[in-house]
Amino acid sequence: MQTTTELVVRAAELAGRGGRRILGVAGPPGAGKSTLAARLAEALGPRTAVVVPMDGFHLAQAELNRLGRADRKGAPDTFDAAGYVSLLARLRASAAGGATVYAPAFDRSIEEPIAGSIPVAPDVPLVITEGNYLLHDAGEWAGVRPLLDEAWYCAPDEDARVRRLVERHVRHGKEPARARAWVARSDEANARLVAAGRHRADLVVDPG
Repeated sequence: MQTTTELVVRAAELAGRGGRRILGVAGPPGAGKSTLAARLAEALGPRTAVVVPMDGFHLAQAELNRLGRADRKGAPDTFDAAGYVSLLARLRASAAGGATVYAPAFDRSIEEPIAGSIPVAPDVPLVITEGNYLLHDAGEWAGVRPLLDEAWYCAPDEDARVRRLVERHVRHGKEPARARAWVARSDEANARLVAAGRHRADLVVDPG
Protein backbone atom coordinates (compact mmCIF):
# COMPACT_ATOMS: atom_id res chain seq x y z
CA MET A 1 0.00 0.00 0.00
CA GLN A 2 1.15 3.53 -0.75
CA THR A 3 2.13 6.01 1.97
CA THR A 4 0.31 9.31 2.32
CA THR A 5 3.35 11.06 0.85
CA GLU A 6 3.27 8.80 -2.20
CA LEU A 7 -0.45 9.47 -2.66
CA VAL A 8 0.11 13.23 -2.44
CA VAL A 9 2.82 12.96 -5.11
CA ARG A 10 0.49 10.97 -7.35
CA ALA A 11 -2.32 13.51 -6.89
CA ALA A 12 0.09 16.36 -7.62
CA GLU A 13 1.18 14.67 -10.84
CA LEU A 14 -2.46 14.35 -11.86
CA ALA A 15 -3.05 18.04 -11.12
CA GLY A 16 -0.04 18.93 -13.23
CA ARG A 17 -1.25 17.27 -16.42
CA GLY A 18 -2.99 20.42 -17.60
CA GLY A 19 -6.61 21.50 -17.66
CA ARG A 20 -9.09 20.41 -15.01
CA ARG A 21 -8.61 16.90 -13.61
CA ILE A 22 -10.95 14.96 -11.32
CA LEU A 23 -9.70 12.39 -8.79
CA GLY A 24 -12.33 10.10 -7.30
CA VAL A 25 -11.87 8.54 -3.87
CA ALA A 26 -14.36 5.70 -3.38
CA GLY A 27 -14.95 3.10 -0.70
CA PRO A 28 -17.50 1.74 1.77
CA PRO A 29 -18.98 3.74 4.66
CA GLY A 30 -16.35 4.52 7.30
CA ALA A 31 -13.41 3.69 5.02
CA GLY A 32 -11.68 7.05 5.54
CA LYS A 33 -12.51 8.61 2.17
CA SER A 34 -13.19 12.11 3.46
CA THR A 35 -10.12 12.01 5.71
CA LEU A 36 -7.87 11.01 2.82
CA ALA A 37 -9.42 13.60 0.49
CA ALA A 38 -8.90 16.33 3.11
CA ARG A 39 -5.26 15.30 3.64
CA LEU A 40 -4.57 15.45 -0.09
CA ALA A 41 -6.22 18.85 -0.46
CA GLU A 42 -4.39 20.25 2.56
CA ALA A 43 -1.03 18.99 1.26
CA LEU A 44 -1.62 20.38 -2.24
CA GLY A 45 -3.10 23.68 -1.11
CA PRO A 46 -6.33 25.49 -2.05
CA ARG A 47 -4.95 26.87 -5.31
CA THR A 48 -4.32 23.31 -6.53
CA ALA A 49 -7.09 21.13 -5.11
CA VAL A 50 -10.67 21.39 -3.83
CA VAL A 51 -12.72 18.58 -2.28
CA VAL A 52 -16.26 18.08 -3.60
CA PRO A 53 -18.05 15.33 -1.63
CA MET A 54 -20.68 13.10 -3.18
CA ASP A 55 -22.63 13.43 0.09
CA GLY A 56 -23.72 16.92 -0.93
CA PHE A 57 -26.20 15.12 -3.19
CA HIS A 58 -28.07 13.36 -0.37
CA LEU A 59 -31.78 13.92 -0.83
CA ALA A 60 -33.22 16.20 1.85
CA GLN A 61 -34.78 14.47 4.85
CA ALA A 62 -38.25 15.75 3.90
CA GLU A 63 -37.93 14.15 0.47
CA LEU A 64 -36.66 10.87 1.94
CA ASN A 65 -39.69 10.86 4.23
CA ARG A 66 -42.01 11.54 1.29
CA LEU A 67 -40.47 8.70 -0.71
CA GLY A 68 -40.48 6.29 2.25
CA ARG A 69 -36.70 5.88 2.13
CA ALA A 70 -35.64 7.56 5.37
CA ASP A 71 -34.78 4.24 7.03
CA ARG A 72 -32.36 3.49 4.16
CA LYS A 73 -30.56 6.84 4.11
CA GLY A 74 -27.20 6.27 2.43
CA ALA A 75 -28.44 3.72 -0.12
CA PRO A 76 -27.89 4.57 -3.82
CA ASP A 77 -31.48 5.69 -4.37
CA THR A 78 -31.30 8.22 -1.52
CA PHE A 79 -29.01 10.51 -3.54
CA ASP A 80 -29.52 12.75 -6.56
CA ALA A 81 -27.14 10.73 -8.72
CA ALA A 82 -28.07 12.56 -11.92
CA GLY A 83 -27.35 15.90 -10.26
CA TYR A 84 -23.96 14.64 -9.10
CA VAL A 85 -23.05 13.47 -12.60
CA SER A 86 -24.13 16.83 -14.01
CA LEU A 87 -21.93 18.68 -11.54
CA LEU A 88 -18.90 16.51 -12.37
CA ALA A 89 -19.44 17.16 -16.07
CA ARG A 90 -19.68 20.90 -15.40
CA LEU A 91 -16.49 20.79 -13.32
CA ARG A 92 -14.66 19.00 -16.12
CA ALA A 93 -15.79 21.61 -18.63
CA SER A 94 -14.86 24.54 -16.38
CA ALA A 95 -11.62 26.19 -17.48
CA ALA A 96 -9.41 29.10 -16.51
CA GLY A 97 -11.21 32.34 -17.25
CA GLY A 98 -14.64 30.79 -16.74
CA ALA A 99 -17.02 31.11 -13.83
CA THR A 100 -16.66 29.69 -10.33
CA VAL A 101 -18.70 26.52 -9.89
CA TYR A 102 -20.50 26.07 -6.58
CA ALA A 103 -20.97 22.56 -5.18
CA PRO A 104 -23.16 21.40 -2.29
CA ALA A 105 -21.82 20.07 1.00
CA PHE A 106 -23.39 17.76 3.60
CA ASP A 107 -23.75 19.00 7.17
CA ARG A 108 -23.65 16.00 9.51
CA SER A 109 -24.74 18.09 12.47
CA ILE A 110 -28.18 18.45 10.89
CA GLU A 111 -27.97 15.49 8.46
CA GLU A 112 -28.87 17.69 5.49
CA PRO A 113 -27.21 18.81 2.23
CA ILE A 114 -26.39 22.52 1.94
CA ALA A 115 -26.43 23.98 -1.58
CA GLY A 116 -23.80 26.39 -2.87
CA SER A 117 -21.31 25.65 -0.08
CA ILE A 118 -18.10 24.81 -1.92
CA PRO A 119 -16.65 27.24 -4.46
CA VAL A 120 -14.44 25.73 -7.16
CA ALA A 121 -12.52 28.49 -8.89
CA PRO A 122 -11.92 28.01 -12.62
CA ASP A 123 -8.13 27.99 -12.22
CA VAL A 124 -8.04 25.13 -9.67
CA PRO A 125 -6.55 22.20 -11.61
CA LEU A 126 -7.69 19.31 -9.39
CA VAL A 127 -11.09 18.42 -7.97
CA ILE A 128 -11.04 15.58 -5.44
CA THR A 129 -14.46 14.02 -5.15
CA GLU A 130 -15.17 11.33 -2.59
CA GLY A 131 -18.09 9.06 -1.79
CA ASN A 132 -19.48 5.57 -1.66
CA TYR A 133 -20.84 5.11 -5.15
CA LEU A 134 -18.23 6.56 -7.52
CA LEU A 135 -17.60 3.06 -8.91
CA HIS A 136 -21.22 1.87 -8.84
CA ASP A 137 -22.45 0.98 -12.33
CA ALA A 138 -26.24 0.93 -11.94
CA GLY A 139 -28.58 3.63 -13.25
CA GLU A 140 -27.34 7.22 -13.24
CA TRP A 141 -24.31 6.19 -11.14
CA ALA A 142 -22.78 4.58 -14.22
CA GLY A 143 -22.09 8.08 -15.51
CA VAL A 144 -19.63 8.89 -12.71
CA ARG A 145 -16.63 6.69 -13.53
CA PRO A 146 -16.12 8.00 -17.10
CA LEU A 147 -15.81 11.53 -15.68
CA LEU A 148 -12.95 10.60 -13.32
CA ASP A 149 -9.36 10.87 -14.52
CA GLU A 150 -8.36 8.50 -11.73
CA ALA A 151 -10.34 6.50 -9.17
CA TRP A 152 -8.90 5.25 -5.89
CA TYR A 153 -10.61 2.69 -3.67
CA CYS A 154 -10.14 2.90 0.12
CA ALA A 155 -9.77 -0.53 1.70
CA PRO A 156 -8.85 -0.21 5.40
CA ASP A 157 -8.92 -2.95 8.03
CA GLU A 158 -12.57 -4.02 8.19
CA ASP A 159 -12.85 -4.22 11.98
CA ALA A 160 -11.40 -0.72 12.31
CA ARG A 161 -13.75 0.57 9.60
CA VAL A 162 -16.87 -0.74 11.32
CA ARG A 163 -15.70 0.53 14.71
CA ARG A 164 -15.09 4.01 13.31
CA LEU A 165 -18.45 3.97 11.61
CA VAL A 166 -20.30 3.16 14.85
CA GLU A 167 -18.32 5.85 16.67
CA ARG A 168 -19.24 8.38 14.00
CA HIS A 169 -22.96 7.65 14.33
CA VAL A 170 -22.72 8.00 18.11
CA ARG A 171 -20.83 11.28 17.72
CA HIS A 172 -23.66 12.62 15.59
CA GLY A 173 -26.43 11.74 18.01
CA LYS A 174 -27.35 8.06 17.80
CA GLU A 175 -27.45 5.94 20.94
CA PRO A 176 -24.71 3.25 20.84
CA ALA A 177 -27.16 0.35 20.44
CA ARG A 178 -29.02 2.15 17.66
CA ALA A 179 -25.73 3.05 15.99
CA ARG A 180 -24.59 -0.58 15.97
CA ALA A 181 -27.96 -1.72 14.62
CA TRP A 182 -27.90 0.92 11.85
CA VAL A 183 -24.39 -0.11 10.81
CA ALA A 184 -25.28 -3.81 10.75
CA ARG A 185 -28.53 -3.31 8.82
CA SER A 186 -27.97 -0.34 6.54
CA ASP A 187 -24.31 0.65 6.27
CA GLU A 188 -23.00 -2.88 5.79
CA ALA A 189 -25.56 -3.62 3.06
CA ASN A 190 -24.28 -0.51 1.28
CA ALA A 191 -20.67 -1.55 1.93
CA ARG A 192 -21.22 -4.85 0.11
CA LEU A 193 -22.66 -2.98 -2.86
CA VAL A 194 -19.73 -0.55 -2.90
CA ALA A 195 -17.19 -3.40 -2.74
CA ALA A 196 -18.60 -4.85 -5.95
CA GLY A 197 -17.13 -1.87 -7.83
CA ARG A 198 -13.62 -2.17 -6.39
CA HIS A 199 -12.20 -3.64 -9.60
CA ARG A 200 -13.06 -0.40 -11.46
CA ALA A 201 -10.52 1.56 -9.42
CA ASP A 202 -7.07 2.48 -10.72
CA LEU A 203 -5.54 2.12 -7.26
CA VAL A 204 -6.47 0.45 -3.96
CA VAL A 205 -5.29 2.37 -0.89
CA ASP A 206 -5.37 2.05 2.88
CA PRO A 207 -6.06 5.54 4.22
CA GLY A 208 -4.83 4.48 7.67
